[in-house]
Amino acid sequence: MNLTSKQRAYLGSEASTMNAIFQIGKASLTPELINGLDEALEKRELIKISVLKNCADDPREIAEIIAERTHSVVVKVIGKKIILFRQAKKNSKYELPVK
Repeated sequence: MNLTSKQRAYLGSEASTMNAIFQIGKASLTPELINGLDEALEKRELIKISVLKNCADDPREIAEIIAERTHSVVVKVIGKKIILFRQAKKNSKYELPVK
């Protein structure tokens, strides 16, 4: 799924008021973390993740790996914050703007 710039802006504004529900630290990406992110995306569709200072990996690389493994889309990476989106198959909470 590819997002247009309008759709990214919409999802970014929706996520701006959200708190990060996951933190990635020194251990970086573990299978348990990926499973947790996958479940969170299933329930919430839009999630925010915080990359802690003690994580040596680049947040953009982390975001791409998570998106690939959870079949989601990277909305934005701002500093050490990652916003991911995966639209629900039924009853989506988010009505994306049409291209």
